[in-house]
Parts: sequence; structure tokens; C-alpha cells
Amino acid sequence: MNRNDRREKGMPELLSPASCLEVLKTAVNYGADAVYIGGEAFGLRAKARNFSMEDMASGIAFAHERGARVYVTANILAHNEDLEPVREYFRQLRQIGPDALIISDPGIFVIAKEELPEMELHISTQANNTNYGTYLFWHGLGAKRVVSARELSLAEIREIRDHIPEELEIETFVHGAMCISYSGRCLLSNFLTGRDANRGSCTHPCRWKYALVEETRPGQYMPVEETERGTFIFNSRDLCMIEHIPDLVAAGIDSFKIEGRMKNALYVATVVRTYRKAMDDYRESPELYAANMDWYRREIRQCTSRPAGTGFFYGKPGPEMQVYDSSAYLQEMIYLGLAGEVREDGSFALEQKNKFSVGEEIEIMKPDGSDIPSVVEGIWSEDGVPQESAPHARQRLWVRLSVTPQPFDVLRKKAK
Repeated sequence: MNRNDRREKGMPELLSPASCLEVLKTAVNYGADAVYIGGEAFGLRAKARNFSMEDMASGIAFAHERGARVYVTANILAHNEDLEPVREYFRQLRQIGPDALIISDPGIFVIAKEELPEMELHISTQANNTNYGTYLFWHGLGAKRVVSARELSLAEIREIRDHIPEELEIETFVHGAMCISYSGRCLLSNFLTGRDANRGSCTHPCRWKYALVEETRPGQYMPVEETERGTFIFNSRDLCMIEHIPDLVAAGIDSFKIEGRMKNALYVATVVRTYRKAMDDYRESPELYAANMDWYRREIRQCTSRPAGTGFFYGKPGPEMQVYDSSAYLQEMIYLGLAGEVREDGSFALEQKNKFSVGEEIEIMKPDGSDIPSVVEGIWSEDGVPQESAPHARQRLWVRLSVTPQPFDVLRKKAK
């Protein structure tokens, strides 16, 4: 079933993040209906690689050729000095034609309406969209879609759906990192490091390890021990709703959003592929969806993540929202790269991401859900010099495997 057919049958959109052009192409090839990206300014992921105007134009063309859409984030909470530059930025975007802008600041919204009057405008979760009155407010100003606050339950989202026009779309995060903040508005980073999370420069202090210091005894660190490793009182679990697709659909959500504009192609391919299959299986038959649940769970565990839960969807979460032992990621698979041009002899171009060696067994991860074991038969430098291993990140190589991949296939190996 193609993307247009899925939308016509009333299936929610599957919306993926992309940190760069490579990840955008991966998201589209692995089943995303739409991708959201950031330019080099005015988004909330300043540390992501983000897109130059040239890459943005290339990514939009790639997605449109395959029936997918691209949304551009401009969701900072703006200061005075941001307003004129954002106006010029929107004039540049007019030339390359993204499908929508994601905005949180009313001032930026007004500028977008002036500079891009035909552009679809989506209201970011940063705008604290917690009730149907807010949705109606933005609809009255011309917004096409509103992203729900992460603090909402499914019951609250269903109530919003029942009180807003059918044409006003609801987008909701269903997978990825959560932070200790209100709708993503956090002051910890700004207070502790001087880097403003609300303007794209978050240092993620919610993942740090904390201890207690009593005012009259400076320098004496008293651990508040959740475990023997210390306390991570701000470090929330990730969100994962792969087991709850029927409830998300019943709530009237139009777009299932995956968090992760800092993530690599392996993460995006894994999560998008898994949700794509789960959503398509459920649309075909609830029984098929239930029968394949073990596959979805296993696949989701393959990507880099933290322990996960259901967030606020079933009511206010208790202490189980915390990750008690560590801020470290879980990692079962290591990303090696994305297959590129394939030559007649079966060798293919690869920009290497992590080390692998001749003779090593790896996996070819296919968009259709299959994972094909393969052995590395040869590695050559870009100039054709044979190598026993590929130890240098981002080295451009020619590689031959016992099974030849297709362009855009993701290559990975098991973490030791």
C-alpha cells in the first residue's frame, strides 16, 4: 500500500525526524509518510547537523518524488533580534517549497503568514497545546495542524478531537525521548550552563547525575540513592507506544510523530520500519497486529534507546517514569553505514560510521522488514587500496559483502 492510499483509507501519517539528508532519505525509504527537519537556524536542535538550503532542496525533491512530505521547524521562542532574520529565512524557504512550517512563537507565526501566505502552518508542542480552546484559537488564525502537549492523556486528546473541526489535524509524539519540562519548555540548561534550550542549545542537564548539598556544609555531597549508582531524578524514560496503536487511532490522532532529530540513520530506519509495519498490520487486521507484537517489541529494542514507558497517555505517571540506574543508552546494534552506488562486481560505496573488518558477519537491514546476514568479503579505500578493516569514521570506501545490498539499505552489526 502506497502513502497516498494509506492516507485515503484514514490511516494516521507516520512522521519521522531527520538530522541530515542521509537520514531523510532513510526515513522515506523505510516507510515514513512525512519527515520533519531543521534548517541552520530557528529550530530547537542547534547541535543537530541540520540542513543547508541546498540539502533541504535536495531532500524535499527526493521526498516529493516518492510521495512523502517535508516539514521545516522554526519553533524557537524568539527574541527581538530573531524577528528580522527569520523573515529573511522564510523568504529563502519560499524558493524551495517545503510542505509546512512548524512554529511555536506567535510573532514568528505572523511573519510566516506574511511571507508564506500559502504555506501550511503547524503549531509546535512548545506552544503548550493542552486544550481544545487553544486548538480552536490557532485554527482561527489559519493553522492546519496542532501538535499536542506531551502532558495530555489519550482521553484528553479524544476530547479535543470531538471539539475541533475535522480539517484541523492533531499531531502527537508516540515514540522517543521525554524531558522533565512543561511541553519541552525547560530552563535547566539556561540556568546551569547559559545555553538556552528554548532557542535550540539544550545541554540535556536532565540526564546528569545529581547529589544533595546542604547549605551550611558546602562541598559535602550526600547521595540521594535510587540505586547504588546514584540518582537521576530528572532522567525520564523514553516514550514507546508500539504496543498501543489501536488506542492512538481511537483517540483521533492524525499524525504519529517520532522524536529524534539528533538520531542517526540506524535509529530512524529501525523505529520507522517498526511503526510502519505495526500501523499497516493493524489497518489490515487487528488480529495480525496482535500476532506480530513480539516482532515489534524485538525490533524496537534493536535501536539505541533508554528504558521506555507510555508517558502521560494513560494518566499522570508516577516514579516509574524515571530511569534509576544510569543516563546511558541501551544499544544492541551498531550502525555501520548506508549502502550507496552498487558497481557491476557487487561492490558498493559506503561512508563508514563505525569500525568493521573483513571476515566479520554483519546484517543488511531491508525496508521490507527482513534482516539479511552477510559476511564482509572485501574493503577498499576510495582510491582502490585494499584494507583489512575500516577503523576511521566517515571514511569513504568500497565494500563487497557475500550478499549485495541495494542502495539505501542500512548496514549494522551486533554490539558486543
